Amino acid sequence: MEQAWVEEVYQKILAKEAKVARRSQGKIPYTTKNGVFDDKSGKEICWWTNGFWGGMLWQLYHATRDELYKEMAIENERKLDANLMNHQGMDHDSGFKWLPTSVAHYKMDGNAESRNRALLAADNLAGRFNPVGQFIRAWNNWDGNEDGSFAGRAIIDCMMNLPLLYWASEELHDPRYRQIAMMHADTARKNFIREDGSSKHIIEFNAKTGEYLYSVGGQGYEHGSSWTRGQAWAIYGFALSYRHTGKDRFLETAKKVADYFISCIPESGLIPVDFRQPESPAYEDSTAAAIAACGFLEIAHHTGEEKYKEAALTLLKTLADKRCNWDENIDNLLEKCTAAYHDKEHEFSIIYGDYYFIEAIWKLMDKELFIW
Repeated sequence: MEQAWVEEVYQKILAKEAKVARRSQGKIPYTTKNGVFDDKSGKEICWWTNGFWGGMLWQLYHATRDELYKEMAIENERKLDANLMNHQGMDHDSGFKWLPTSVAHYKMDGNAESRNRALLAADNLAGRFNPVGQFIRAWNNWDGNEDGSFAGRAIIDCMMNLPLLYWASEELHDPRYRQIAMMHADTARKNFIREDGSSKHIIEFNAKTGEYLYSVGGQGYEHGSSWTRGQAWAIYGFALSYRHTGKDRFLETAKKVADYFISCIPESGLIPVDFRQPESPAYEDSTAAAIAACGFLEIAHHTGEEKYKEAALTLLKTLADKRCNWDENIDNLLEKCTAAYHDKEHEFSIIYGDYYFIEAIWKLMDKELFIW
């Protein structure tokens, strides 16, 4: 029965995305307005989510071999060259941008230009490493004024960007990239993950000495709270570091955060923005559920422990039944996604929610193009 359900959802995704893609050519979407994808291709080409649409297209191409998906994915990848040449627009999210685009393309057909793009992005990411604090700096100053005020900031999301460094290390037979990734992962393990398995979002280090200064609530409810997407990044990110290094400490950390996440899943199966947010307003974030499901499946793959697969299925079935918009005239798939608790807007569509939901279903169907 379980596989029949997965097959049914898989077919529904294929049917919907075939129509969505054909009317979304030329776009790099982030969200929808009245059910229609927006487009970050122009002035917002450096936006951190701009690789996920390309990733969706490569996953769809990998499953169907429909050439339109490939053509659109390559167009998305080429547009990101404007980001690659923009210093201010380069940050720790290079993995999110060039793993689902250039690395995916290279894995599909060995394209040399794609390999070059991905290696340039990996070099930039490695260059963000602070050797004293052993962490990767998250952002450049948002206003472009490099006064050093952002030089000590690191965030849990970066765990998902480390696979770009692991890939580059293997591709070039150069251990430096792997060493940087592992040192950052160890710093994150020691400083971001609390005893109960919950994760902080943003940490401020002294950039000159490497000293831990304080944590910031970031996109969650407040300092000391538990932003659910951050928990999901930690689960999947540490599990991926285990995949690439074989170091048990990373798998143990992934399981610790996963066990905490599972213990917090509400009876409804619908994931809030923050596990420690007030009862009202009870904002949801479907992206956290989709990402966590991928992380649970990654842990299950390595351990064979059924509880993680069962948790993934609980989240995915809830999303499919309650939070997926299957109307083929609406561009987005997932609904009720939230970028940050204190943003003005909540519970809208976000492209990476769609990406990770598809990736999770592809994992269960054994159709995934593994890009991380």
